[in-house]
Amino acid sequence: MSLAKPRLSLWQILNMNFGFFGIQFSFGLQQSSMSPIYSYLGADEASLPLLWLAGPVTGLLVQPIVGAMSDRTTSRWGRRTPYFMIGALLCSLGLLVMPFSPALWFAASLLWILDAANNVTMEPYRAYVSDRLDKSQHSLGFLTQSAFTGLAQTLAYLAPTLFVLMGMDRNAVGDNHIPQVTLAAFMVGAVFSIATVWWSVHTTPELPLTEAELAEIRARAPGFAATLGDIWIAFKEMPQTMRRLWWMKLFQWYGMMCYWQYIVVALALSMFGTTDARTPAFHEAELLNGQIGGFYNFVACIAALAMLPFTRRFGPKVTHALCLTAAGIGMWAIPSIHDKALLFVPMLGIGLAWASIMGNPYVLLAGSIPPERAGVYMGIFNMFIVMPMIIQSLTLPWIYNHLLGATPVNVIRLAGSLLFCAAVAVCFVKTET
Repeated sequence: MSLAKPRLSLWQILNMNFGFFGIQFSFGLQQSSMSPIYSYLGADEASLPLLWLAGPVTGLLVQPIVGAMSDRTTSRWGRRTPYFMIGALLCSLGLLVMPFSPALWFAASLLWILDAANNVTMEPYRAYVSDRLDKSQHSLGFLTQSAFTGLAQTLAYLAPTLFVLMGMDRNAVGDNHIPQVTLAAFMVGAVFSIATVWWSVHTTPELPLTEAELAEIRARAPGFAATLGDIWIAFKEMPQTMRRLWWMKLFQWYGMMCYWQYIVVALALSMFGTTDARTPAFHEAELLNGQIGGFYNFVACIAALAMLPFTRRFGPKVTHALCLTAAGIGMWAIPSIHDKALLFVPMLGIGLAWASIMGNPYVLLAGSIPPERAGVYMGIFNMFIVMPMIIQSLTLPWIYNHLLGATPVNVIRLAGSLLFCAAVAVCFVKTET
């Protein structure tokens, strides 16, 4: 039998999840800056989804394998710690190099490495929370991760604007046309990535495995083939709650990818009347996206903990459905708004949804999976994120040209419609007792 898990104070839970701040700062930089970086390096609008393939493909390949491997690890540093420390270090290196990309192919290739590193870190970190906390604290643990996600991505989105306010020239660019403020933001992200993960490891070490847990791990067949076998068995024995979450995840993540890929181009067109990446107006659109993106992530940071009593009373399903609906309404409103100040209104709904996305599905999942296999199931659950992303990257170029009139603002409307569908789908998820 495993040792009883001690209840942690809020401060302790904040410490153990601080590393999520660094991980999500990196993701925030990708969400806010990769489409502009690709545009600065000469990418056309229709190709943007394909250039984003790195994240979902590496997630599909890396996270289930790393999750299963972490379930089997018995190192002196812990079960999960080696993975998110190595991943954080590689992520820092990727962030350092990205803004110096000399060509489109280089940036796209580097994104594969950066996303692989983030994925090595992500699911062991999710499993770490499930391992470390008593079931009664799972909601607090995962919603705290949502809060750090919101805070980190707020700063990641706002970083270029903050550097402008500190005196940097918003239009100063390098030889590769990438703004200097973007370069500075990536440098900060490189520091955060490794420093915050180290802090969490230092302040909140993993619980030691019991002799029974060690014996169970050592009894498993060794080798990579056996690890793949663990993944296959986990697929066959997947809890029904987890299976039922697929359709919600499909609509939800297809929609979010549409939003992240096209929001800067859509704002450049709707607010400034251009899609030319080499113009000052496009730079303004990138900064504006940073400001409104920072705001919705700030909303997510506050909402992640503020919605905890609501989630406990009404359940994560109802909470998630309402938040997704609010985001869908907001995304439909964006193309019709031509006043910068009014753009912050729909960000309220998007912020609520983002807080819920990063927490409530994991609350639904955590109670249905066996704790000794948390790593592999968290990795498989990530496939429910990356598979919709892959589908989106492969299908949207055709949809963009043939169904959406090759117009970026229509992609934002499509994103809102898909979040409505996700809200309906989550209502049909039945949790296991």
